[in-house]
Amino acid sequence: MTPALYIANFLGWPAIHLAVARITLALPRDYFTNDNALFASRSWEGGGRTYRRLFAIQRWKTRLPDAAPWMGGFGKRRLIRRDRPYFEEFVLETRRAEFAHWCMLGCAPVFFLWNPPWACCVMAAYAIGANVPCILAQRYNRIVLSRCIRHSFRNQKRVCSCS
Repeated sequence: MTPALYIANFLGWPAIHLAVARITLALPRDYFTNDNALFASRSWEGGGRTYRRLFAIQRWKTRLPDAAPWMGGFGKRRLIRRDRPYFEEFVLETRRAEFAHWCMLGCAPVFFLWNPPWACCVMAAYAIGANVPCILAQRYNRIVLSRCIRHSFRNQKRVCSCS
């Protein structure tokens, strides 16, 4: 592999991450207000149990980077407040983040255009490793927060204790 290909690979991923993030942040909120086929909860997720039991998500999800605040987006690393409007905004932003990470993952084949087969495998592994944990965390957070919104905010004065 030539030095130019190494540079293209090394700079390509950050460029894709930044471009997709910028484009996704610029999309109207309306695109993310409801669960569609991509965002809907699945029966195999078991209301979040699969993420806790199979993936032990609560052990590692807070260690994931959250680049949204660097770009003027909504920070999702920790809950800042525990009121319904904030939780609804958080849920919307989990959809936006999940969409961005699916798009980033979908960009992996771009690298197949110039790389030898072994490097294509490396690029695909990077795409999976960099995006799938973030997708899982967004889906888990959305399930938990949506349940909290449904059950804890029946009376608007009540504060949610979900985590």
